Amino acid sequence: MTGALRVDLPKDEVPRFWYNIVADLPDLPPPLHPATKEPLGPEAFYPLFVKECVDQEFSKEKEIRIPDELRELYLRIGRPTPLYRAKRLEEYLRTPAKIYFKREDLSPTGSHKLNTALAQAYYASKEGLERLTTETGAGQWGSALSYATAMNGLEALVFMVRVSYMQKPYRKYVMKLYGANVVPSPSELTEVGRKFLKEDPEHPGSLGIAISEAIEAALKDEKTKYALGSVLNHVLLHQTVIGIEAKKQMEAIDEKPDVLIGSVGGGSNFAGLVFPFIRDILEGRDNYDVVAVEPTASPSLTNGEYRYDFGDTAETTPLIKMYTLGHKFVPPPIHAGGLRYHGAAPTVSLLKNKGVIRSVAYPQEDVFKAASLFAKVEGLIPAPETAHAVKAAIDEALKAKEDGKEKVILFNYSGHGLLDLEGYKQVLKLD
Repeated sequence: MTGALRVDLPKDEVPRFWYNIVADLPDLPPPLHPATKEPLGPEAFYPLFVKECVDQEFSKEKEIRIPDELRELYLRIGRPTPLYRAKRLEEYLRTPAKIYFKREDLSPTGSHKLNTALAQAYYASKEGLERLTTETGAGQWGSALSYATAMNGLEALVFMVRVSYMQKPYRKYVMKLYGANVVPSPSELTEVGRKFLKEDPEHPGSLGIAISEAIEAALKDEKTKYALGSVLNHVLLHQTVIGIEAKKQMEAIDEKPDVLIGSVGGGSNFAGLVFPFIRDILEGRDNYDVVAVEPTASPSLTNGEYRYDFGDTAETTPLIKMYTLGHKFVPPPIHAGGLRYHGAAPTVSLLKNKGVIRSVAYPQEDVFKAASLFAKVEGLIPAPETAHAVKAAIDEALKAKEDGKEKVILFNYSGHGLLDLEGYKQVLKLD
């Protein structure tokens, strides 16, 4: 089956376990109390997060079982997702490289985000909670959590970064159709939101500010908890279903990737694809070239400092060690709203610091040009975030062409861009 254009797995191949990379990273720096600088345990996180998610966050088990009821929800959203070969793109580039991509855009909300949204909402329902709060940039995560709460009988309050709220109105309509309450951040609903609006009534917002608002709202209600779409380990853990499936699919066609690629804001879709492969690196069985792709507007892994920092702008979170541009950093209003975050996940950051992965950063115009080419030859319109991975895959294929070497490239097609057409119009100056 080498060279197959589409690879599917049977329904009973929906993963039964998530891979917990923390078990293979004993030197992962712990979260710290911002005042005492002492390491924090799970007790510090229980008031804010769903209890089972906190337990997973601190777990040292290498594999964590996926509940049967949750696996049924994964089936409902189309898992296992197919693996495709970008044969037409290869031919256009005249490259000896083979390019494969994992189709996470086929979920009901159009991205990989449902893999953790469903897990967090499922556990929240079992805990007897009534509502989840969260932040969202481009709206992919907010849409996923809105769907997930609807499927699990919960309410959702979503703080959407103001610039994305204005740029991507259809995302908020999707969330509202699922029953969520969606407000632009900074907002008048929270003290931190009112503070930033007082300083600048036209503040574009940032993920850091939206996180602060969602945390404040969650802590005011004992029946409400906060759900996070990236960065922390339990979130990245849930996404590993992507890479677990992809490994089986590559094995089914007798292929082995040389290069693994994913876009990075906080790190969830990147980790979802690459962590199950990196397991082979950490266990000494194999090696891969693993590429994290960022926007030049917010290049935390590429240009940030590896140090302890807050996860939000208002300094309400514990300190976590990560590559960061500083929690006060407000990125330019690029259309890849899901990548406008000041830091990267602690696990992803440690892997970069150890040299297990590398990072590259691209300007917005180059990314949209790559996405336009992908649409023309493959017929799929990527989300702006996903387009960063597309750009990197094209560059790696062109390197293979220059070197005259065969290479197998695998990237995560993390979301579609059908609600991002205004961004395409503006950047590419479409009539």
